[in-house]
Amino acid sequence: MTAAAPSTSAPRTWATLGAFAGCSVIWGSTFLFIRIGNEAVPPLWAATLRLAFAAIILFPLVRLTGRRLPRGAALRAAAGFGFFNLGLGFCLLYWGETAVASGLSAVIFATIPLSTALFARAHGIEPLNGVKIAGALVALAGVAVIFSGQLSGKVPPFALAALVLASICASYSGIILKRGPRQSPLGVNAVGALAGLPVCLVGSLLAGESHAFPSTPAALGPILYLTIAGSVGAFVLFAWLVNHWPVTRISFISVLVPVVALVLGALVKQERLTGASGAGCSLVLAGLMLAIWSDRRRASAGAPAGAARSRGISPRP
Repeated sequence: MTAAAPSTSAPRTWATLGAFAGCSVIWGSTFLFIRIGNEAVPPLWAATLRLAFAAIILFPLVRLTGRRLPRGAALRAAAGFGFFNLGLGFCLLYWGETAVASGLSAVIFATIPLSTALFARAHGIEPLNGVKIAGALVALAGVAVIFSGQLSGKVPPFALAALVLASICASYSGIILKRGPRQSPLGVNAVGALAGLPVCLVGSLLAGESHAFPSTPAALGPILYLTIAGSVGAFVLFAWLVNHWPVTRISFISVLVPVVALVLGALVKQERLTGASGAGCSLVLAGLMLAIWSDRRRASAGAPAGAARSRGISPRP
C-alpha cells in the first residue's frame, strides 16, 4: 500500500482555529496534571513514562493511517523538535514545576510569543512585526495581572531558571519544525517522543529518582492523561498547525493556556474569579486580537502583489 503524504491543500479556517483552540484547552489543563502527578511519581521518571507510552501509541497510529515516518530533512526536524521540546523542555518543566507556583510558570511560558518572534527573525522565517510584538507584550501583561497574587515571595533561582530555559526550548523547537519540510503530525510526534525519551531517562538517572512503575490510579492517572490528551492530542494538533500557520501566530497558544486554566478552575472547582482575573483575561484577548489583525493586514497587503506576480506583472515598489 502506498503511504499517503500529508495534504498540501489549505485547510478551512474552522479547522485551523479548532486546532488552535484544542491545543489551548488541552494545555490549559496539563500544568495542573503535571503538578498532581509530581506528588505521586518522581517528575523526570513521569516524563519518561509519558513519552514511552506516547511512542507506543503513535508509531502504530502512523502505520494504521498509512502515513510515512519522516526521513532525511524531515527526520532531522522531527528529532530536533523532540530533543528540545519533549526532551530538554520536559525535563526542565517537570523539575521546575516541583518548586515554582503554577502562576509564575504561566507567566514565564507567556513569553514564548516574544522568543518565537526573535527566533523566527534570526532564522529568516518571518520578519519582526511591531504590531504582533505589541500584541505579545499586551498578552504577557495580561497573564501577569491574572497571577499577580502569586508572584510575590521567594522563588528558588535554579527552578526559575529551569522554567525559563524550558520556555526557550519550547519556542525554539517550533522553529526547528517550521524550517523542516511539511510532514505528518503523527510521524513528527512518534519520532519526537522517541528522541525525547532518552533525554528524560538520563535526567531521571542523574537525579537519582526511584523508577518504580506507578500502580495506583493517583500515580498512573495523570501520566495517562498527559500521554493521551497532551502527547497524542495537543502535540499532534500543534505539529499540524505548524504545517499551515505562521509559527509566531501559533505561539500565542502559550498566553491563552493560563486563561483556559482559569476558566476550567471556575467551572470545575468553582474557584472565584476576581477583578484582576477579568482584567488580565481581557488584556490577553486584546493581545491575541492584535496578533491576528497584524497577520490579516499583512496578508491583505501581500495579496495584490501576489496576484500581480501570478499574472506576470511586476508590482510597484
